[in-house]
Amino acid sequence: MVTIDKIKRSERLALLSRMLANSPGKLFSLSHCAQEMGCAKSSLSEDISILRDIFASRKLGSVETYAGALGGVVYRPYIGEDEADELVEQLRQLVVQPERVLPGGFLYLTDLVGNPDLMSRVGLFFARVFQHLKLDAILTVETKGIPIAMMTAWTLNLPLVIVRSDSRISEGTSVGISYVSGTQKRVVTMSLPKRGLAKGSRVVFIDDFLRRGGTASGVLELVAEFESLCVGMGFLIDIAGEDKLVHNYVSLLTLEMIDAESRSLVVSKGRHVFFT
Repeated sequence: MVTIDKIKRSERLALLSRMLANSPGKLFSLSHCAQEMGCAKSSLSEDISILRDIFASRKLGSVETYAGALGGVVYRPYIGEDEADELVEQLRQLVVQPERVLPGGFLYLTDLVGNPDLMSRVGLFFARVFQHLKLDAILTVETKGIPIAMMTAWTLNLPLVIVRSDSRISEGTSVGISYVSGTQKRVVTMSLPKRGLAKGSRVVFIDDFLRRGGTASGVLELVAEFESLCVGMGFLIDIAGEDKLVHNYVSLLTLEMIDAESRSLVVSKGRHVFFT
């Protein structure tokens, strides 16, 4: 951002809003902000107070300030229960289209997870659910879970860690495990670079789909190899009626029934407690 001297308050509010909204969860020092806005800290404090009231009244999130040498201002986005229900219903309407049913009873979701606007709101949903857990990273497995996890990580200002199906020389030494795939019923592998996750980290696992939970169970084992803890899991869709290998999870939608021959499916609101 270019330093601008003696600008009007309306301009400062616009610039400050843009700066905070572009980096949710990031703490900006008041000295840095005042210098960038070309104003005194007292004027900046008044600007922040105005933004705080506007964001709160419109339910756009919270603008928080912290005192001290390491203090500053931070923006935390917000999604309310009504907005979340609207998102879930929009997703449900998109998912229940018969043309999404693929041979073998699979569900086509690539266009949904590739929709930036949709996934930004899904990321906001998961961020709201898991924001109280004092996380160090968001974790996912390649490939379709990456957009969802990335938007969640961005909203929470956390690093994204990607578990891969095989190790890559470009990532250095990796830790790998074998697990039984819940979908394909075969032994597969997953790996994570030793530098990918710090010892003692608290993570949330985000993915697009949960059937029996073979992959999710493997992730729990892999995270444990790093002496870290997976404290939550979030999925775009889970399947009803399956004997799950994991239980501590949240989903936006639940696939109740799918018939590949008739190309019919039933989708309901997922498994989540909204909100604490």
